[in-house]
Amino acid sequence: MIRLSTVVLTACAAACLTVPAGAGALTISPLPGTPDASPHTQISFLGIAPKEIRDVAVTGSRSGRHPGRLEPYSSEPGASFVLDREFSEGEQVRVSALVGPTGHARRVTDAFTVARLADYPFGPPRPGHAIRPGTVQSLASQPEWQPPTISVTTRTPTESQGDVFIAPDGGYGQSGPMIFERDGQLVWFDPVPSGEAAMDLQVQRYEGQPVLVWWQGRIVSSLGVGFGVDEIYDSSYQPVATVSAGNGYEADLHDIQLTSTGAAFITAYSLVRANLSSVGGSGDGTLQDAIVQEVDVRTGLVMWEWHAYGHVALTDSYNERPSSATTPWDFFHVNSISLDPWGDGNLLISSRNTWAAYELDHHTGQILWRLGGKQTSFRMGAGTGTAWQHDARWQPDGTITMFDDGAFPARHSQSRAIRLRIDWHTRSVSLIGRYVRTPPLLTGSQGNDQVLGGGGSFVGWGEQPYFSEFSPSGQTLFEAHIPSPGSSYRAYTYPWTGTPAAPPSLAVSPSSGEATTVDASWNGATDVSSWRVLAGPNPAQLTAIATAPREGFQTAIPVHSFQPDFAVQALGAAGEVLGTSGAVAR
Repeated sequence: MIRLSTVVLTACAAACLTVPAGAGALTISPLPGTPDASPHTQISFLGIAPKEIRDVAVTGSRSGRHPGRLEPYSSEPGASFVLDREFSEGEQVRVSALVGPTGHARRVTDAFTVARLADYPFGPPRPGHAIRPGTVQSLASQPEWQPPTISVTTRTPTESQGDVFIAPDGGYGQSGPMIFERDGQLVWFDPVPSGEAAMDLQVQRYEGQPVLVWWQGRIVSSLGVGFGVDEIYDSSYQPVATVSAGNGYEADLHDIQLTSTGAAFITAYSLVRANLSSVGGSGDGTLQDAIVQEVDVRTGLVMWEWHAYGHVALTDSYNERPSSATTPWDFFHVNSISLDPWGDGNLLISSRNTWAAYELDHHTGQILWRLGGKQTSFRMGAGTGTAWQHDARWQPDGTITMFDDGAFPARHSQSRAIRLRIDWHTRSVSLIGRYVRTPPLLTGSQGNDQVLGGGGSFVGWGEQPYFSEFSPSGQTLFEAHIPSPGSSYRAYTYPWTGTPAAPPSLAVSPSSGEATTVDASWNGATDVSSWRVLAGPNPAQLTAIATAPREGFQTAIPVHSFQPDFAVQALGAAGEVLGTSGAVAR
C-alpha cells in the first residue's frame, strides 16, 4: 500500500504507476500520487486503444468498489472510466486494469488521494463604473451596447495590418470579446451578461478551420481566478463547441490551447484543505491548487490532469501566506500553457507566484526542468529573472518569450516583454530581446507577448489598458488603449475574415424636415465596401433609394424618403449583396 503525504509527492509520479514493458506510453490520470484529486474524478487512460482496456477496478479506502463505464476519446487513443458515484473526501484510491491486446495484456496500477474540499469565497458581482462622457461607444444600430471607447495614439505605415483582438473588462461599459480595426473602429463585439466576464480572445484552429476562442464566466477577484467555460466560434460567429473542465471543476480564465487532434489544454483551480506547516501555516489550512487538464473537445472527457500541489514544494512560492487558516493561499497560480514546438507532447507552463516556468512530461507529469524561481535548473544570465510573470511561450526557433509583470508587490521598475534562449550545453539562460513602453508601465497582473511573423511583437499590458506593436528593433509602430481602469487580460493581432450568420442591423431616426438618417452596421463583417438603403410602403415592397460607402462599424446614411419601411443591404467590393437586414419601420 502506498502512503500518500499531504504536502509534497514529487518522487511518486514515476514510481507509483506500474506499467509493464511493452504496454506503450500509457498515462493514467489522476496522475499517480496526486494528493488532492476531485471526488468527482474519472479515471483517464490516455495512449491506448479503448478495446485494449479491460477489467478496470477502482476502490476507495472508505467508499469501496466503484463501478463505471469506459467512454472513448475522439481526438486521441484512450478512454475514461466514468464512475457511477463519487469518492469520499480524504480517502485513498487504488486503480488497476488490464491493458494491451488479448493474449499480451498486462496489469497496470495507480494510486492517489481524494481532496478535502473548501468553498470558494465568490462574494457579490463586481460593481460597474458609472459611465463618463467619452468612455463608451454609443451606436444607434446597436442600442443595447456600451463597448468601451478605443483610442489609437500611434499608427505608422509599417505596422502589420491585422485587426486587434481584446476582451475588455473591469472598466467602463460592457465586458465581452471585441475585435477592432487599426483606426479604432469596431469589427465585432459580443457583450456578456451582467455579472460575467470574458477573457483572452484569440484566433486558433479547430478541425482545420480558424476559430475564435475565449473564456467566459465568473471571476473571484480576491484570488484572480475564473469559473466558467471556453467558447469556440467559427468565422460566421456561430458556436462550434464549448469546452468545460471535467472532474467536477470549472474552466479557469487563464488559458486554452487547442491541439490539431481536437483536444484542448485548459487551466482550472480548486480550494482544498492542506497541511501548510512546512511554510509556517496551519496543519489544516486552505490551499488554492492550480490544475492543467487535457480535455477531449467533442466528448468533454478528461484525458490528462496535472496538479501543482504534489509536484511543486509550497516553500517555492513567493506569495505571502495569509495568517488565517481559512483564508485561501494561492501558492502557485498557473497562467499559461505552451505545447512544445517539437511535437513530443510535453508542455511549458507558467506559475505567477513561484516566478518560474516548468517543463512538464506529458506522460509522467514530472517536472523535467524549471526556468527561474527558487529552484531554477539553469544559471540565469543578466536580465533573465522574472517576477509575477505571465504568458511563457515556446517559439518555433526554440526560444521562450514571457511577459514579465514585475509587480505587485513591485520587484521591477517597469513591465517588459522578454525573449530568452536556453543553452543546453552550459545549462544557462540568456536574454536576447526585450520590449518596454515609453513612458514605462508597471503592470500588477495579466499581460502577453505575441511574436509576429516579421520578428516584432504585439504586447498587451494586461492590467494597464494599453496594446502596443513593436518592430524588431523596438520601435513602437502601433498603440491603442481603452479608458482606465479597464483592462484586457491579453491582446493579439490577426488577419481575420468574418461573414456573420446574423443579418445586418439598422436604425431609422425620426424625420427632420425632408431628411431621414439610416444607420447601418453588420456585427463582425469584414468585407463590406458600401451600403444600399431600401424603402417602400411595406416590407414586401422595398426598392433601392440610396447607396453610401462604408464608414467604420456604423455608417450613417441620409435619405430623402417618406416611405414607412426601410432595410439595408451590405455590398462587397464588386457591388454584390453580402447580406440584407430585416425591415424596420420609420
